[in-house]
Order: sequence, then C-alpha cells, then structure tokens
Amino acid sequence: MKKMITSCKTVILSSLIAVQAMAQQPAADSTSYLDNNFHNKAQLLTNQIIQSKAFQMTYIGVPLIVSGLIVKSNDDHFRSLRNAYISTFRNHYDDYLQYVPLVATFGLKAAGVEGRSSWGRMLVSDAFSATLLAAAVNGIKYTAKVPRPDGSSRNSFPSGHTAVAFMGATILHKEYGLTRSPWYSVGGYAVATATAVSRMLNNRHWMSDVLAGAGIGILSTEVGYFLADLIFKDKGITSKNLDFSDFDYDRNPSFFGLYAGFSLMPAHYQLSPHINLKATTGTTAGFEGAWFMNRYVGFGGRIAATSMPITLTEALPWPEVQQLESNPLNYITTSVGTYLSYPVTDHFLVGGKLLLGVNYIGDNTLFALYQKETEKAQEIKIAQVGDEFNANLTTGVSVSYVLKPQLGIRIFFDYSLNPAKFDTEYFVEMPQSESGRSQTILHSMTLGASVNVMLW
Repeated sequence: MKKMITSCKTVILSSLIAVQAMAQQPAADSTSYLDNNFHNKAQLLTNQIIQSKAFQMTYIGVPLIVSGLIVKSNDDHFRSLRNAYISTFRNHYDDYLQYVPLVATFGLKAAGVEGRSSWGRMLVSDAFSATLLAAAVNGIKYTAKVPRPDGSSRNSFPSGHTAVAFMGATILHKEYGLTRSPWYSVGGYAVATATAVSRMLNNRHWMSDVLAGAGIGILSTEVGYFLADLIFKDKGITSKNLDFSDFDYDRNPSFFGLYAGFSLMPAHYQLSPHINLKATTGTTAGFEGAWFMNRYVGFGGRIAATSMPITLTEALPWPEVQQLESNPLNYITTSVGTYLSYPVTDHFLVGGKLLLGVNYIGDNTLFALYQKETEKAQEIKIAQVGDEFNANLTTGVSVSYVLKPQLGIRIFFDYSLNPAKFDTEYFVEMPQSESGRSQTILHSMTLGASVNVMLW
C-alpha cells in the first residue's frame, strides 16, 4: 500500500513538474507553433483544391466568362479609353494572329518535336475542342444579338477571334507547355491576349466580348481534352507532363503583366466661378512589372492610360446655355518605386507599393448648346483646358495568387495624388471669356486586376 501511495505521489509530482515546465516555456514558442500550424493547414487546403480535376479544368475559363458578364454594363467606359487615344486605329492583322498558337502547335508536331499526344489523339482532342467552341460562340452570338461597337452588325458577344486564339493557346499549352517548357504557354497566351486587345482597338468588340470569348476558348479546350482522355485513356500519350509538385515557390516574386481596372475621382473641381466639374467612373489599362531582390522587397514601375467622363455638378447660370459636351479626362501615367510582398502561403501573396512619377494630361475642350428663343441652337466653347505634365504619387495594396510556376493573377486597389496645374480659358458672359492658370490636387482611386508572368 505504501508503495502504491509512493508511486502515486511520484506520478503527481512528475505531472506538476511537467505542467510547470510547459507553463514556463516562452510565449513565442507557442505563438510560433500556432503560426506554423495555421500556415501548414492553409497550405494543405490550398494544394487539395488546386490539384483537383474540376479546378484544373475551370479555374481560368469560368472566371473569365463571369468577368465578361460582370463588366458588360461598363463596356462604354473601356471603349472610351480606346477612343481617347487611338480612335482611328484600323488593322486586320488579328484576322491572322488568332491562328498563330494553333499553327505553332501543328508546326512543332510536324517538325518532330514530341508533345503530349500522338497525331491521332491530338486531332481528336482538337476536333472536340473546336466543335464545342463553334457551338458555344455561334449559339450565343445569334441568340444574344449584341450590337458591335462600330454598329456594323448584331453578333458582337462573344468574340469569335478571341475564342479561337485562346483555344489555340490552350492546345499549345497542353501539348508543349505542360510537357516541354512553360514558356510555350507564355508565348501562346501572349499572342491570344494580343488578339483580344486588337479586337477592341479595331472597334469590333467590347471588353465583355473578349473576356467571355477567352473563357469559352479555354473551357472548350479543357472539356475537349477531357472527352478525348475518356476515349483514349492511356493510349497515344507520348510525353508526360512536367512535374511541378516539388517546385520551390520560395523565390523572389518578380513579375511583368497587363492590368485593367475602374478609376474614380471622388472630389469636385471648380474650373471657373460658374463651371464646376466632376469625373465619373472611368477605366484604366496598362503594363506593370517589378524585380524583387528577395521575397519581400522589390523595385519596379508601370505605365497606364486612363479615361474618365466629365460632367457638370450643377446647371450653368445662363438659361440659353444647355447640355454640356466634353471629351473625357484623359491622362497617361509613368511611375517607378518600391514594391512589397508577403507570402501568406506558397500561392497567396499580399503586397503593396509606393511609386513616384509623371502624369501627362491631354488638352480638353468643353462645349455647350447655346440657343436663344428665336434662333437655331449652336455649339459654343465654354472652356478650354491646356495639356500639362504634373507629378504623381501612387500607393496601393494587392492580393496575388500564383496559379502556375509562370502565371499569376492579382487584384489591386490603388490611390493616386496628382498636384495639377492647367492653363484655362473659360466663358464668362456671351461672348466674353477669360484666361488663367488653375491649380488643384486630383485624387483618384483604381480597383482592378492583372495577369502576370512570374519571372522567378
């Protein structure tokens, strides 16, 4: 009995000592454990999702189609960006550019460069893809009957050229990008993106058309290859996919990409004692890139074009002067500075930036209809704003997701401050006008997304 009591005392004493020792461990150890545990669980869940077959087939195509539907109500804003800078652009190279990725695939195959599939399996996969694409694009085109931007016909949505280009790029990606080198994929999708942009520059399609077309092209190819895989199973596979399962994402997240977004200037601006203006929601598009010296700090820059419609905040004081007509507020920004990044997981990164640069704001003329009771209405100039270079300060935050070793997407929110000065001439009383130099601070905010090539 004494031995049992002694043993119990020993166990209890040992337990108390262990508890006390655990309690005396530094809080940092426990915090570190929780942080690592959270990171590991988040990483495991992320890997399970992105490795699933359903995700691999839909993670690009479906979001593009949904994005096309979302931005449809803002198509005019993106078109105004095109009209502001290259309204006379006309070129037919996109009629041929759309086929380049597909021709490249067949050219590599004919040259004896071994890809994923045998000739027979590849042709069946491509036939499925093309059939699905044709059915989807033509079925929607002649059902939706959306007018083209140039008014030539009512079959704008979705873009067939863009769909074909992205189908070809996805075929090139599957046959050679996944089996030989990711740079085949980068090249194919770069050409497809150029085709999509060209369709908008040529005033043949809206932004929503090319987004949906790109999504349909990618999704049709994914389903086409899936159907061929069900038929052929393991037959006709000549090269296995490159193994990126052990790819080390612990690298410097340098990148270069194309972005677009919506911009807004929340403040009102007084151009003259009687003319008060505001800029409504507009659009921004541009290129951005950064080189990182480590995983956290980098240096880079961007160039962007912005266009925002201008309206009056209140009616003009002269009853005979009505209906303001103005070109949008157009400006081009070039800036450089510091980029920050923090890896939440291997695939998710949060970031920020602080950039300094220059804005070039184009000249603008504001017109209004002038009409007396007994006279015909005529268009008169009520203000003229000269072009100007001004300083620019931009900061912002972003969330990035690395889809593949060479491909990432980013959602960002930027704030810009522009101390601006303008030479102005404005209407005082008919037919008097005055000249002066206006000075103000322009505040703008941009919400957008970008597609980036990761330059590890």
